[in-house]
Amino acid sequence: MAVDNSKLEEEVSVLRFYKIVLSWDYLRIRKNKGQRDLTSLGLKKVKDKYSDVDDYLSTFEPLLFEEVKAQIIQGRDEEEETEWLSGLTTECKEAGGFHLLSLFGENDWGSLSQNDLLLLSKKKFGGDTELPATYAFALVEHRQPDKIRLRMHLSEEVKRNNTAEVKSSPRLLSMRPLVSEIQKYWWIMKICSLSTIVREYVALRSISFLPFKELILTAAESSQRSEDQAWKISRPLREYIESNHNVSQLEAIDGPPGTGKTQTILGILSAVLHATPGRIQSKGKSSEIKRGPELPGQANNLVRIVIQRESAPLSWEKKPEVVNSSRKYRLRVLVCAPSNSALDEIVLRLLNTGIRDENDRAYNPKIVRIGLKPHHSVQSVSMDYLVEQKLAGMDFQTGDKQKQGAAGRDRDSVRASIMDEAVIVFSTLSFSGSALFSKVNRTFDVVIIDEAAQAVDIVIYSTESLSQKVEPATLVPLANGCKQVGDPVQLPATVISSVAEKFGYGMSLFKRFQRAGYPVHMLKTQYRMHPEIRSFPSREFYAEALEDGPDVKDNTKRSWHKYRCFGPFCFFDLHEGRESQPSGSGSWENVDEVDFVLLMYQKLMSGHPELKSSSRLAIISPYRHQVKLLRDRFRQTFGVESDKVVDINTVDGFQGREKDVAIFSCVRASKDRGIGFVADFRRMNVGITRARSSVLVVGSATALKVDKHWQNLIESAERRSALFKVSKPYTDFFSDANLKSMEVESMVAKPEIPLADMEINVPVSVETAGADQGPAEDDWGDDGDADVFDGGMDED
Repeated sequence: MAVDNSKLEEEVSVLRFYKIVLSWDYLRIRKNKGQRDLTSLGLKKVKDKYSDVDDYLSTFEPLLFEEVKAQIIQGRDEEEETEWLSGLTTECKEAGGFHLLSLFGENDWGSLSQNDLLLLSKKKFGGDTELPATYAFALVEHRQPDKIRLRMHLSEEVKRNNTAEVKSSPRLLSMRPLVSEIQKYWWIMKICSLSTIVREYVALRSISFLPFKELILTAAESSQRSEDQAWKISRPLREYIESNHNVSQLEAIDGPPGTGKTQTILGILSAVLHATPGRIQSKGKSSEIKRGPELPGQANNLVRIVIQRESAPLSWEKKPEVVNSSRKYRLRVLVCAPSNSALDEIVLRLLNTGIRDENDRAYNPKIVRIGLKPHHSVQSVSMDYLVEQKLAGMDFQTGDKQKQGAAGRDRDSVRASIMDEAVIVFSTLSFSGSALFSKVNRTFDVVIIDEAAQAVDIVIYSTESLSQKVEPATLVPLANGCKQVGDPVQLPATVISSVAEKFGYGMSLFKRFQRAGYPVHMLKTQYRMHPEIRSFPSREFYAEALEDGPDVKDNTKRSWHKYRCFGPFCFFDLHEGRESQPSGSGSWENVDEVDFVLLMYQKLMSGHPELKSSSRLAIISPYRHQVKLLRDRFRQTFGVESDKVVDINTVDGFQGREKDVAIFSCVRASKDRGIGFVADFRRMNVGITRARSSVLVVGSATALKVDKHWQNLIESAERRSALFKVSKPYTDFFSDANLKSMEVESMVAKPEIPLADMEINVPVSVETAGADQGPAEDDWGDDGDADVFDGGMDED
């Protein structure tokens, strides 16, 4: 942490959070869902600027707790069936106003994790069963195969999130003697995980101790800058940076999709790690670092990370550092992303490309990727893999089984040593607040947050992924050693609570800065998309400001463009498609679109097998249930897990990435019910700008036209003869005769590879696979769009 007493503040904040949440009445929260009088809640709207810490906390803290309540409600709504576990009390003690109890159970506790919120009840309930009178929240503090340790607050109920204002609770008081009874039998229901939001709460409460506190509160630039604090970049490195960045990149490291921010992040990392403090050069002696490097003309900006390709990763041993590790003025960098998938994109890009030292030599620095679910392509630099390698090396050297066992028990120290050795540490935003960071000996001088470069004295903005995170989430990594902090037509923050959203909780930190007048610069030259893809978003979202880089059209021409239906920009109108909402879920799916999309995928693969790689083609949808259905049907149809050959993900989970071809399934198809958050133009923008060569949009034109942006897109497709009306059976649309009629004369025909020659076993007709299922039965309910994006929210 940045200050000495921050650890105490963190502990106090965590206990405060637990006391408030654990005192709540679960059934009352459920009963009051969407029925509360907002005027009685005492909530404040998020402002652009704040007078002091109290003003800031009095705004954000109540909104954060509204989000906690929404997560509690959604956590149960997401479960189609209530799963009850059971256990016997083996131990209970009181400490610091909490009850700490241990439960033994014959059931497998594997579904529970640390910081899971549970409900303890004397009896099971659900459906039409009678509601219990004796129940309370409990938090998982530790889990073993047959035992869990829980924390409960069984005193008064906290009113309005003010721990000094409490009221008596007969429900909690009746629980006190019961939890103390040894061998008492309890029913347990998992509600949700609080891991992410408790870290956000701790970061929020830590603002008083952050050196850049005034910047966060006032959103104003600091005028303090001296010659001593300036940094110098060596001539070879400066020449490399200037020769590999265009004018707008050198003026700003921020911008719309595809505008060269990948190249810029590598330049920034090179400069960050290899710039020299000005006063070291002028006085000829080493000195402790005070501030971070400045790229020429690149202050006050933020970097967008985009992965270009996939290849075998490099381990630490394969390409060691060329930089003298004893150099006292070398910086240490923390790189954060909002999700594990986005994080792996950044790691892979660095492994593939490397960075440049002061002599303009490419190399791969020591890095470590911490957290869960690392992609196989970055496995060699993941924390778990490096720990095993290090322990194996110790075992090999000692040959002593006793020492081997000791090493195995001391994994925490091995993790800490790996963190200390790494020049760059990669983490999700949430995981950067985990206990692992508190055990390292060195803090971070520079923080790069997802698609933002964040140096010690540089305030940085993004138009992209950081606008997907609420302000407390962005504060998490900034509390881990960064000395100062440094976004607005892509994804918004994912906020579950409609109450918190109404009061501005969904606004990102960087969006607030922008509204307060902080300078934002934009890249204008895009290098990713075929001009026919770039055309619509440039006109619709960027006031025709986007310009194509040199040769971008030639670089994005592909063999499948011989067919108009696989051209750079197409819209497929499935006017017979039907949307449905799985029971007990706020998400949506469209079976008809799944059938059509998989037929399209099959046809593309049969004629263009070079696309048969997860690095070349993506299938995207706004809804996680549609993503799940696509993945399940892909496995059933082709006999292989989708992630081996194609990337299927939510729009939110796919932000910051790019493919040759992107198939976008819109899902919503009702003429009367609206299109939910598909109407959010930022999701639309992300979905249609992921492709380099072809974006193929599948949806109902009639349903989508209720939104002006979608109407403009569909009319744009009509003007370009790129709108295709599709009727059942969908196999007719992809018949050889129909495709022949859609050939583009200027393209040379390429013979189609027979289906039998493909490596995966693809049935002749996707539509017939599982056809007996039919469309999902309509179960409309409320038009709830409360999705938890499995690609955008997997932070732990």
